[in-house]
Amino acid sequence: MLDLSNLNEIKIDLNEETAWVQAGATLGELYYAIAKRSKVHVFPGGVYFTVGTGGLISGGGLGALTSKFGLAADNVVDARVMDVNGNILDREMNEDLFWAVRGGGGASFGVILAWKLKLVRVPEKVTIFSIHRKLNSSRDLLQKWENISHQLPENLFIRLLIQNGGVERQVELFFQSQYLGPVDELIPLLRQYFPEFNLERNDCFQENTTAGAVKRCYEVSWIQSAFYFYFRKITSPLEVLLDKTIPTQKHYYKGTSDFVKTPIPESGWEMIERTFLEEAGPRMILEPLGGKMNEISESETPFPHRKGNLYNIQYTVGWSDNSESISSQKMAWLRKLYKEMEPYVAKSPRTAYLNYRDLDFGTNQEDYSYSKAKMWGEKYFNGNFERLRSLLILLSSSAIQVRSLTLFLASNCQFCAIHISFSMVEVVDQDASAPRTIYIHPSDSVDASLVLVPFDGVGYL
Repeated sequence: MLDLSNLNEIKIDLNEETAWVQAGATLGELYYAIAKRSKVHVFPGGVYFTVGTGGLISGGGLGALTSKFGLAADNVVDARVMDVNGNILDREMNEDLFWAVRGGGGASFGVILAWKLKLVRVPEKVTIFSIHRKLNSSRDLLQKWENISHQLPENLFIRLLIQNGGVERQVELFFQSQYLGPVDELIPLLRQYFPEFNLERNDCFQENTTAGAVKRCYEVSWIQSAFYFYFRKITSPLEVLLDKTIPTQKHYYKGTSDFVKTPIPESGWEMIERTFLEEAGPRMILEPLGGKMNEISESETPFPHRKGNLYNIQYTVGWSDNSESISSQKMAWLRKLYKEMEPYVAKSPRTAYLNYRDLDFGTNQEDYSYSKAKMWGEKYFNGNFERLRSLLILLSSSAIQVRSLTLFLASNCQFCAIHISFSMVEVVDQDASAPRTIYIHPSDSVDASLVLVPFDGVGYL
């Protein structure tokens, strides 16, 4: 394991609207560096300030700006990556590697040293609000959110938190929103899409408690909205972004994830409410997709969860007593909920978000076959898994490939040149009328070493 925390230099270029960020910098450090230079430039990253940029971007990077600008990984202009041989590569030197590290789990392909990121523009004033409801009395509102949240104007992001808490142990809904613009622009949109929120302009300048609903609304800067989503006071100083401690008491938790392609029916929400009431401390975070995500193809980066996905679900359960009995109870509860959600989420495969890794799906083991690894690999990468695997074989065995090809060609081809990409190794015989090509066909038996088997001028892996 490499500690990159001191590799945290950040260089902002507002003229070019880019930033070079070393991979050990946290998201909070990046937000801080940008906020010190500009009130209207941001990076579309995630919510949690303590997360490292190296991991966030290499797993995709969902956040409140995703429907407007795409993933964090979609806003990478270039990268510096050290390969297994100690070479430092960039986008120009290896486009296939550049593709893989933007959502494919960067640590598998080398050591990510730095990212060149595209900065985006936001208004000086944005509006945030939270609407509180009880699930048992707000089913219609919940299902309306499911049906339209991914189709809202790209400036309007509304996510949903579901949890139980308090003495009453009721399942609660929190609609949390960020609108890229002032209150006076937001209110007409809410009257059009969510009149049920009953949000008025005056609510955005004072806390308003009414029977059955709590409304909190503020007109703030974008960086203050980031504080809000990270459960910090919106009046916090910028230096809070540099704090690498988590703003909660020490606790333990387990999480997992799903993507949803069709609205959950009434029976599904009844199951969720019933299951939530069985345990203390559960939470579901539902974040809509749509917008920019629909414009980017599944194969543009390794992150495949694009058009056709309504929203992502993160399931968590937390506890403070780490006794074996409590830990087992909490994890068993989450596994039960995950199993019961199966009819209502994406299928064939049932997909998941790489940055919410769940070890229940599987881990790299020496005795794991390709077919077993494929079962969990396709959850995260779907159809991009094969391309990632082919590239990984090439990168991990590149030196052996060149030696093997050299030995093979020495006795078979006097004037051959070798061209290697993720999809094939092409051998061009400059004396022949047509090039000779060696295609890569990965199989279960392949490990990090390469075996070339000549067969009618074609060698198969």
